[in-house]
Amino acid sequence: MKPTYNVKLVIPILLAGILAGMLAGCSGGADSGAASPAPGARLAMGGAPPTSWTSVKWAGGGYVTGLTYHPTTAGLMYARTDIGGAYRWNNSNGSWTPITDGIGFNSGESRYHGVESIGLDPANDQLVYLVAGMYTKDGGGNPANGRIYASSNRGNTWTHYDLPFPVGGNEGGRAIGERLKLDPTNPSTMFYASRTAGLWKSTNSGQTWTQTSLSSTVLTGAQIQAIGAVKGVEQIMFDNSNVGGGATTWIMYAAVAPDYGQVAGLTSTLYKSVNGGFSWTPVSVPSTVSGYYVPHMVRTGDGAYYVVFNKNAGEGAGGPGYLYKFGGVSGNESWTQLSSITTGGGYGGVSVSGTGSTARIALAVTGTWSSAGPVVQLSDNGGSTWREIAGGMVHYGGQFWGWIDDIEIDPANRDHIMHVTGGGVWETWNASSATPSWDFPNNNLEETATLAIVTPPAGAPYKFVNSAGDIGTWVQTDLATTPNRGPLSDWNNGNYADVLWSDPSYIVGSGINHGTSTVFGFWSGDSGVSWSNFATLPAGAAANHGATGSIATTSRNNVIWAPANSVPSYTTNNGASWTATNLPAPAAPGWDNGYRLVVDRKNPTKVYAYDSGGAFWGPAGKVYVSTDGGHNFTLSQGSVSANLAPNAYRLTSIAVNPNVEGDIWLTDGDTVYHSTNSGTSWTKLNGFASIAGTSMTEKVQGASTIALGKAQTGAPYSAAIYVVGTRNGVWGIYQSDDGGATWTRYNDDTHQYGGIEVMAGDWNTYGRIYFSGTGRGLIYTN
Repeated sequence: MKPTYNVKLVIPILLAGILAGMLAGCSGGADSGAASPAPGARLAMGGAPPTSWTSVKWAGGGYVTGLTYHPTTAGLMYARTDIGGAYRWNNSNGSWTPITDGIGFNSGESRYHGVESIGLDPANDQLVYLVAGMYTKDGGGNPANGRIYASSNRGNTWTHYDLPFPVGGNEGGRAIGERLKLDPTNPSTMFYASRTAGLWKSTNSGQTWTQTSLSSTVLTGAQIQAIGAVKGVEQIMFDNSNVGGGATTWIMYAAVAPDYGQVAGLTSTLYKSVNGGFSWTPVSVPSTVSGYYVPHMVRTGDGAYYVVFNKNAGEGAGGPGYLYKFGGVSGNESWTQLSSITTGGGYGGVSVSGTGSTARIALAVTGTWSSAGPVVQLSDNGGSTWREIAGGMVHYGGQFWGWIDDIEIDPANRDHIMHVTGGGVWETWNASSATPSWDFPNNNLEETATLAIVTPPAGAPYKFVNSAGDIGTWVQTDLATTPNRGPLSDWNNGNYADVLWSDPSYIVGSGINHGTSTVFGFWSGDSGVSWSNFATLPAGAAANHGATGSIATTSRNNVIWAPANSVPSYTTNNGASWTATNLPAPAAPGWDNGYRLVVDRKNPTKVYAYDSGGAFWGPAGKVYVSTDGGHNFTLSQGSVSANLAPNAYRLTSIAVNPNVEGDIWLTDGDTVYHSTNSGTSWTKLNGFASIAGTSMTEKVQGASTIALGKAQTGAPYSAAIYVVGTRNGVWGIYQSDDGGATWTRYNDDTHQYGGIEVMAGDWNTYGRIYFSGTGRGLIYTN
């Protein structure tokens, strides 16, 4: 499942930059100031740019909120996710192609990796549209409008247009829909069922929009805040299955969520238009489901509608739930109940193949928490009788129950059925069997959200330690295989971790168990094969669950832990007891904040602590230095003189060069700083700067993340440096092989990933970095 507090419901992470610097060992000097080269061009000492960008294997890991088949082209399907963009299905090999990694999805556009709806042109299988925006309000509580993206090549490239209404692809009820619908006979006409501003219409393929009379009510930021995750007008359905021809479809239906309907003064769950959306009249629904949500509805070729009603709306929402068949044609607007669930869950998605008494209906049972089911109910006689085809059946993979909020029967093969979960997609190819088997087709669909990553020294028996939202902490030994070394297999967050440089088999970390809402700290002495929890927690850890903190180890049994919003503490007995350091409490500007701790790998008696200020309105950032293994710290007056910009924790970073004592690099969100004397003085690197956006969530940071890795052979500096940021107005990853004297853009416009969040360099292979895109799992370069 996706996180309930940490990864998904925060201000979208904004990233940036890259900046320039000094040769190692110099205490002064200026950056070269050279203009940023075109992608692929290299400056002095630069190696070749990456030729491959590959997903580290997890498989799934996040909430796929909807599946959309093309109605006439066999095997063509798209998946949308709440924070990780969209994917196109490759039917030939059972894999996915991410289609929102490139232009239009850079750092300042990270919130558009939340995809709320996908629309396909039934007359042209090259055309695809997606509506994106993670939240209906920004960090200040004001409405945040979304975008529509249009592609004429199945998502390989995009053009986008701003929308006049908010979009909430990562808000409650995000599997409802599809909200975007194209008129099947005149696809340049499209409608959008918005959460907070009624129903909208475009007659030019999404370039401009006008509000229809259903409804003219636009919720204010205060109303949105009061209601919560508004569901709004949930979806529309055309009373027409013809493809092409250019004529307008006059008759259509719209489902309205009760949360919006009450504020907008609407009197029914369902409305009908007979004039192409110009005016609308309420349709009576069965009294049993009055005031219910409509998660999904479908229309079959004979003009019948199959409508799911559920008491609640949201991820894995509980019931009661009902499935009704609705006449919908020739004035026949009668309702027939086909199925119901009153205990143990609700109904989410529905899909229908065929018509009438021989129709195959797949019904998603959501909000149940047992592998025994019910999970997917199937009828082969138009809803007269039902059988369970997922609960209790063979599954080749992990959890398949819970958030079963959308389901689709393949239009070209009724035995092929796919459904979503909070952790990816499941499918069966033998739905007609009395005991269908299911597999987990998530090859190259990676929607995990990494919160921290640490790489060990060269020669360690693993690649890195990944701390991630919802899936926890894992030691990755093989980039092409889902890892199996972690301290907790239950639903949990891994917040941060560290490895002992002199003995990387010793790993420490912290996370939160979502099931019990408790923080835990842990350690392994055998590279993650076995784990133990710290016997006690330091002050502040139990109350602060967030990932805005850090942990560091100087030797076995000696650990410093900085919980979010807390004074760091240290242990000399592997967590049996903790003692507070003399550090002041981190700045508290209203957002979660904490210290970033890093150990000097060359001299582990030195530990550095960085407080970023916590927010752009907070105090200036500061660095503190310990020379007794992280027990006592002294403020670096050089960091005070440097006047480090205040910024949110996630927009800043600090890293050490393990090959040289006292060699520290820092990004404060706006630029890069370098110290060669253990933080006594700092040199600001010139040439890079943030780009202001229309809001703070669209600001492109000048320098947000820095990482060091194995040096190029013959390079004058002992580590390759990688910075996420903006140089001469161009955002990306930048690399330097000469200690920051010259820089080259390392990625290109097709590899942007909705912004790049955390990053680490590999110490075995020059040029290899590991990083996370916005909800895109971990990526590594060759």
